[in-house]
Amino acid sequence: MTDIIGAGNGAPADTPTTGQADLIKDATIESFADDVMKASQEVPVIVDFWAPWCGPCKTLGPMLEKAVTALNGKVKMVKVDIDQNQMLAQQLRIQSVPTVMAFVGGRPVDGFAGAIPESEISSFLQRAIQMGEQMGLGGAPTDGPDPEEALTVADQSFNDGDLNTAAQLYGGVAEMLEEDDKLRSRALAGLARCYMASGNLDQARQILDQVPAAHAGEQAVASAKAALDLSAGDGADLAEAQSRAEADPDDLQAQYDYAVAQIGAGQMEEAGDTLLGIIARERDWNEDAARKKLITIFDALGATNPVTLKIRRKLSSILFS
Repeated sequence: MTDIIGAGNGAPADTPTTGQADLIKDATIESFADDVMKASQEVPVIVDFWAPWCGPCKTLGPMLEKAVTALNGKVKMVKVDIDQNQMLAQQLRIQSVPTVMAFVGGRPVDGFAGAIPESEISSFLQRAIQMGEQMGLGGAPTDGPDPEEALTVADQSFNDGDLNTAAQLYGGVAEMLEEDDKLRSRALAGLARCYMASGNLDQARQILDQVPAAHAGEQAVASAKAALDLSAGDGADLAEAQSRAEADPDDLQAQYDYAVAQIGAGQMEEAGDTLLGIIARERDWNEDAARKKLITIFDALGATNPVTLKIRRKLSSILFS
């Protein structure tokens, strides 16, 4: 939490994208009555009081935006730069930033100051939604966020390890689109990956079975299916494979078996490093088996996945050293 008194100025925050404008917007003292007081008569409104010089604000703000987007119109969010709206901050007695307040029915009903973890953000938003329901608010009159933007946020959430938010977004997009829409298939693929990451392979398989045959070749779908095949693996015991690999680092077959077990346990980056170790020792071992297995990992994760990019860089360093 950063005290307002004595702080300096900084660059303005990013503004919401067009597709988010109905759910997330910036407000001023002139627009606050409409954007918050009036709007909260229809749907709970979360107000984030922030400042460009506030370090915790830079972490909390994006977390709030992601959580609000995932709720698909059940709440709205308004951002207030207290440097640009000092009189408003004084009127609302904002003593420090970040400060977040929930408005329902035209009045503040809940709030907190300082950065909090995602789990507490979720609880805070759910309380606001419940209070709105008790007052008979029907939710925002929106069909939800733009599907492509929602998928972008979902992908980032997945890469960040926030499976709950990712699954909410993927599921929301899948529900709002027609069966033959390619974005729906991409959303289903993402949802399946969330189940895989949590170890529920059967549910992941059921989700992927909902993808129309015409979309089976889409990159996201093919990648998810490849990941499922890899995760299924051969049931090798990870601890046993690790023990054999560590007992004899020169036994490349043991190293390879360990990589396969790591893949089966969902440890893709660790498996990549194990396979890279084989390639560094003997590039063409077992008819290029290590490199071929790396390619299956790349296919499973997708070309833009941070783990794929990281392993590819390491592979290039080995091959061209």
